[in-house]
This record gives sequence, structure tokens and C-alpha cells, in this order.
Amino acid sequence: MNSNRSRFLAAAASLVVVLMPLVLEPSASTAQTETGGPTTTAAPLPAVLVELFTSEGCATCPPADKLLSDLDQNQRVPGVQVIALSEHVDYWNRLGWKVPFSSAEFSQRQIAYAKALGIEDFYTPQMIVDGRTEFIGSNRANALEAIATAARSPKAYVSVAAKSSAPNSITLTVQLENIPDASRRDKAEVMLAVTESGLLSKVSRGENSGRELSHSAVTRRLVSIGAVDGKTFRAEPTVRLDPAWKVQNSGVVVFVQERTSRRVLGAASIKLTRESV
Repeated sequence: MNSNRSRFLAAAASLVVVLMPLVLEPSASTAQTETGGPTTTAAPLPAVLVELFTSEGCATCPPADKLLSDLDQNQRVPGVQVIALSEHVDYWNRLGWKVPFSSAEFSQRQIAYAKALGIEDFYTPQMIVDGRTEFIGSNRANALEAIATAARSPKAYVSVAAKSSAPNSITLTVQLENIPDASRRDKAEVMLAVTESGLLSKVSRGENSGRELSHSAVTRRLVSIGAVDGKTFRAEPTVRLDPAWKVQNSGVVVFVQERTSRRVLGAASIKLTRESV
């Protein structure tokens, strides 16, 4: 895996660092009883953002892809909501297999993390938890420990819901409250990702040639929907949906993240349905 780092450092060094995400967490809420008196509801589980930088061209990536799918689908950390993003980098594509959902945008995002975390290079598979902890993406023990630790950090309340829809697009209502203070001289930004699960690829070239690979929470689109100014944030973004994506397997993730340190401050996600689009 260390050879992967040096192998692609020079090839990707020219990429420009862009995107920076933001994450929020939910807080306790209250409801009204039939008699009109308030009753405190259970606090939402703390949400932790788990990103995996991966590629179908990388022989050591399938175990990491499987781990991310397990964390996403089976929620392996008690008392924590794991929100997964699988981000397929493009710097492996030149070696024979072009991943259909890879993007230079994700390679650039990974480079930004390397700078923020003070590591010399980047590699696949690399897992990053809440923007602060990185490790080899197939290491289950490290993943579980990092997620449990991140869940104890202060989180923002993040709410996302479908407001209206049109052919191939959806308008959302996004609201954040109790956003933790950003680090000194840093700013936070709210990001929105569209993900798709249940993806299968029959790889015909590269290190995984001849294998059929499955993926969960593949990031199809990642955009900024605004900067944070204060303790609250509200927006109603309209998101384009590619007709080729399977809506029933798709979801939306909203998170808030510091631009420089990359620290995630909270996150939330919803599943899309045919009725919501």
C-alpha cells in the first residue's frame, strides 16, 4: 500500500485543491403530548462522516469497499450513526481501467486532506473519519475506534428534507443549528452529496481484472451550498439527478466542515424514494 502512495504522488501533484465539506449533528428535541404538555424525545444519534478514497483499479481496495458497505448498511458502532461517502479517485484510471464513477474532484479533495492532516502523500484505500483521522481503509479496528472517538465531539444539529421535485431534480430544505465554533482563523462550509448504492462493475482491465465489484454510498455529486456565518444555516438547494442513477438506491448527505482544518462539525442524511423525486 505504501507503494501506491509513491506511485501516484508525482502523477497527482498537479491537481488543484478545491472542495471542502462541512458536517452537522442532531440535538435533542421536544414533542407535545395529547394533553398539551411537553415531553422530551430521545436525542438523535451522533452522526459521524466516514469517507473512503478508493478505486476499482487498485488491488487492495475491494476489502476497504466491503468494510465501508458494512459500516453503512449495518451500522456497526452502537449509539452512532455512520454516514458513508465512497469517493473514487481518478489517478488509477491511466493504468488500464477507467472507473465509471471516478472523478478528478475526489482526487483533489484527497490532496486537500493530505495537506490539512500533515501527511506527505495520499494513497488508496484511505479512510478519513470526520475529517480528522486517516488510516488504511481496510483496517476495521481503526475504523471502529475512530468512529467511536469522533462521536464524542460536539456536533451541530443538521436537518434535511425533500421539499419538492421535478423531472431529474429535487429541492431540499436544509437547516443547521447549534453549529460549533470554527477553529481560529478558519471558516466552515456546508456541503451536499448525492450518493448511490447497489452499484456493480465487471472490471476487465487493471489490477482487479476479471472481478465483479460492488459498492455502497458511491458519491455521484458533491457541491457546496453555502458558507456558515454564525450558529445557524438555512438553504433550499435544488439538486440535479442523472436519469441513469437509480433513485431507489440513492440518498442525500449534508455536512458542515471547516475549510482549512477539514474538521467535520456535523452531518445528516436521507434516503431518496421514487415518490420524493
